[in-house]
Amino acid sequence: MARPRAQGGRKIKTVMGEYKRGTLRSSSGGKVRKRKQAVAIALSEAREAGARIPRRRRRPSRAR
Repeated sequence: MARPRAQGGRKIKTVMGEYKRGTLRSSSGGKVRKRKQAVAIALSEAREAGARIPRRRRRPSRAR
């Protein structure tokens, strides 16, 4: 059995492949057109598969 981290990497690879082929769909059923959306879906599915992928850290907003 593969380690969870390896499973997550494999999941990201397959989802991004679907995006490149044009077969990736969003949860509402529409076709995914933006790369950022495809990456978000890939990371989400990898986390569901058990990969330990850290959440995106937000930079603090600078006061003007």
